[in-house]
Amino acid sequence: MLGKSLASPLLTFYSTVGICSFPDSVSAAPNVNVRNYVPLDVFGGPRITTFASRRWELHSTAEIQDAVLSVEDKKRWESCTQALAAIGVTNEAAEKTLGKAFGQIHSPYWGEERKKEVPRIEVVNEILNYLKGLGLTDDDLGKLLKKFPEVLGCSLENELKTNVQILEKQWGIKGKSLRNLLLRNPKALGYNVDCKGDCMAQCTRCWARF
Repeated sequence: MLGKSLASPLLTFYSTVGICSFPDSVSAAPNVNVRNYVPLDVFGGPRITTFASRRWELHSTAEIQDAVLSVEDKKRWESCTQALAAIGVTNEAAEKTLGKAFGQIHSPYWGEERKKEVPRIEVVNEILNYLKGLGLTDDDLGKLLKKFPEVLGCSLENELKTNVQILEKQWGIKGKSLRNLLLRNPKALGYNVDCKGDCMAQCTRCWARF
């Protein structure tokens, strides 16, 4: 009876969304790669994979938009996703990028201080154009946003431009060297504190990480 109960529609459903359990024995399925399976938790239920969690994260952002944003706000959001699409960012990646940049998806970079807001196309375009002015191509911007989506929510004047000046004047990093640095470590654009060895508990935004 127990063996039959395991082959339930519920288990079949889990398998369709990337959730599964170990087979009763490896020998019973010699061609199965065990790494493709997720072990059962202490209660006997399957664990949710990282992929499934990420999908939930993205869907939850869409649900927030549908439930909270006004018609006008949705238009603003859509115009920003189109601006990212123009540089080759997929719609799914654009939703995630904007969500993290403007507080719709939690980001360790902001901690708990970032309030949810709807992005404005003027702000997004200003930052994208500024980064292009530093020698970054559309392909470069896609890579940079993947590593540091929060850059779109940073202050252009007080963070991006200020930090580029610091990199140029204090470190002598400019031109091609600056481009290479930003592709390698784009979070340098968002550093806005320097603990100088005396931790201020803002490590994700501190020059000590540079």
